[in-house]
Amino acid sequence: MWWQYILVFLGAFLFDVVPFPFPPAYTIMTLLQIIFDLNIWLVVIIGVLGSVGGRYTLMLLSSRLASKYLDPKKSEDFQLLGAKMKESKWKGQLMVLTYSLLPLPTTPLFLGAGASKLNPLYILPAFFIGRLVTNALAVHMGSFAEESIQTIIQDSFSLKSLMSIVISILFFLAMFAIDWKALVMDKKLVFNLGIKRKTTQEG
Repeated sequence: MWWQYILVFLGAFLFDVVPFPFPPAYTIMTLLQIIFDLNIWLVVIIGVLGSVGGRYTLMLLSSRLASKYLDPKKSEDFQLLGAKMKESKWKGQLMVLTYSLLPLPTTPLFLGAGASKLNPLYILPAFFIGRLVTNALAVHMGSFAEESIQTIIQDSFSLKSLMSIVISILFFLAMFAIDWKALVMDKKLVFNLGIKRKTTQEG
């Protein structure tokens, strides 16, 4: 039955590598656990490792995209946020842990971390612990629910899930629209999308 656990890893990885709000990885983990009657704790551990791999890859991708599409000023904004998190490493870890325990997509968090070129060690351990707790609870609850598969599918498209995605999108827009340097250094709320504009050469 080892190949079913590979599916769990790949499913969690794919759910957490996408650069936009997506249903939580525990959805596919719970479905596979029910369909193949897998060991719950192995599903949780392997699935969380897949999620960590997906988020790590997302950080690498967002770092490259930021270098390519963000203007230098916006890149400085994100690097400032990364530097602030390094200054208070334990507070940063606590923030990531708290956020990972909440029923919110962590996509904006990892996009911002990648854009700021933050060392993955500052964010992935706390994310692993947070997701280990939340996914263990979610998979266990899903395995005991009546008509579990239908319930899980319905929950993925419920009002609660949609609201979670909307909140995540708002976080994403705020992250890229706010001038963080002005907010942190000057305590002023300034908006600056910071996307590179294409320049045309006349000749």
